Amino acid sequence: MSRETMTSRERLLKALNHEETDRIPIDLGGNQTGIHKVAYRNLLKHLGLSEDVVIMDAVQQLARPSEAVLERLHVDTRYVAAGAGEGFDGRIITRVRDGRTWHDLTDEFGVTWSMPDDQQLYMDISHHPLADATMDDLRSYPFPRGDDPARFAGIRDRALAIRRDTPYAVVSGISGVVYETCWYLRGLEQWFIDMTTQPAFCEALLECTLKFWMDWFRLFLDEVGDVVDVIMIGDDIAGQSGPLFRPDFYRRIVKPRQKQLAQFIRSKTRAKVWYHTCGSCVTYLPDLIDNGVQIINPVQISATNMDPATLKEQFGKQLVFWGGAIDAQHVLPTASPQEIREHVRRNLEVWKPGGGYVFNNVHNIQADVPAANIEALYDAAYEFGFYGS
Repeated sequence: MSRETMTSRERLLKALNHEETDRIPIDLGGNQTGIHKVAYRNLLKHLGLSEDVVIMDAVQQLARPSEAVLERLHVDTRYVAAGAGEGFDGRIITRVRDGRTWHDLTDEFGVTWSMPDDQQLYMDISHHPLADATMDDLRSYPFPRGDDPARFAGIRDRALAIRRDTPYAVVSGISGVVYETCWYLRGLEQWFIDMTTQPAFCEALLECTLKFWMDWFRLFLDEVGDVVDVIMIGDDIAGQSGPLFRPDFYRRIVKPRQKQLAQFIRSKTRAKVWYHTCGSCVTYLPDLIDNGVQIINPVQISATNMDPATLKEQFGKQLVFWGGAIDAQHVLPTASPQEIREHVRRNLEVWKPGGGYVFNNVHNIQADVPAANIEALYDAAYEFGFYGS
């Protein structure tokens, strides 16, 4: 029977350096690698565990997995995240609109996210504060301070506690959302119009979001740049069938800002830079590598041209793949546990050779995934993830 010969942190670091380990590292618990509260509640019942469900991401309604669940699923990562700026009121307000009850959260950028009380699955944007903004409005808009020290209070102690007192790897929460924040503020339709009709406005807004994240990372890296093992950044730039917008716009206007941020991070830490984009992102993988990205997530294998074997052959020496364990759209929610096991086994045969792979679902485990399938997913990762097995 296969057995572990490394700590979780040793295992992850070797995998990130494209080396084979005792078994593949397993991940759960981040903003893009997490589990919906409904699925988590069902998983707890399935596993015979009794505990409160703590929401760690209100917008996506993600639960914070407990230590008992993480240990049961053989998870090798533990997350540490910064907080909000001083004085930020992050309370969720209940309001009635048009005869329907809503739960509203306004973030630090002034974007309001809303969830209907009768369908508590996710929050969607209900207010884009810069929807009608001019360039003058942009100059006077009260953007939050990225370098507010209150964000990072206690984060070093929390990260050091994981490093010193546990065997696990230390991973940051999601950050560095340079591009997506722009359309959150502007509205997706208006932002897409802007990309064609007023690219100078897009550049000006991107400079504002970049400044926020550059300021944010200066303090974050001062606090924990020597402790964290992986730093998660990301923007969705691809959809199911390919890029969400023209690649020339990305390369001319978006990429330079993303590259500036990624290179700054790499200049201040030995942690690996992890980048999240959903969809068929193969067009952009060379660009992301050039930016300084070392890990790609979630590896949406059901999207166009995202075949695991092809990705591994073309980019497996330059990128670590974090995710891509199973077809999360067509298999994980509907297949039997035995079919889940077989799907995972086949994919791991592709991803495992030569290291460079971390196991996770494609994005978050959604509310409709049966608990038995979640258990089968992680048990298969552990069983088939050993090298030499």
